Amino acid sequence: VGDAGASALAAALGRGALPRLKLLRLTNAAIGDAGLVALAPALRQLPALETLGLESNPLGDDGIAALVAPPPLAGALSPPAGGGVLVGLKKLYLGFTHITDVGCAALASALDRGTLPALRELRLLNIPASVAAKGAVHAALATSRATIPS
Repeated sequence: VGDAGASALAAALGRGALPRLKLLRLTNAAIGDAGLVALAPALRQLPALETLGLESNPLGDDGIAALVAPPPLAGALSPPAGGGVLVGLKKLYLGFTHITDVGCAALASALDRGTLPALRELRLLNIPASVAAKGAVHAALATSRATIPS
């Protein structure tokens, strides 16, 4: 797939393709930060998306930051319904990527501010982030699960 394929997929999704997509697994697809940065806005326009698998890709902190970017500031043009957050995402698989403590901080912040309101399962296996950073993400996930009814 690569970054070019991820950009092409983003363009198709942005034009309304696959509006009821529930599961997207792009495992070992050679998607780096540039590909995820291109794909992220389109993914946020898919309210039915429940599972996103990005394992074994060379993506890192910039890609994750784009995926969990905060909604637009007040007064800015709003994205389409569901466009600011990953409203239905329940499972996110990010193992064997290049996410460091910086990316983990972005994930924890996103969980704290409700950008991933339905997330129940997050896998961060074999990434270069520290144990403490991964622990902070999992603690934020546990807190968000406790505040949102299942």
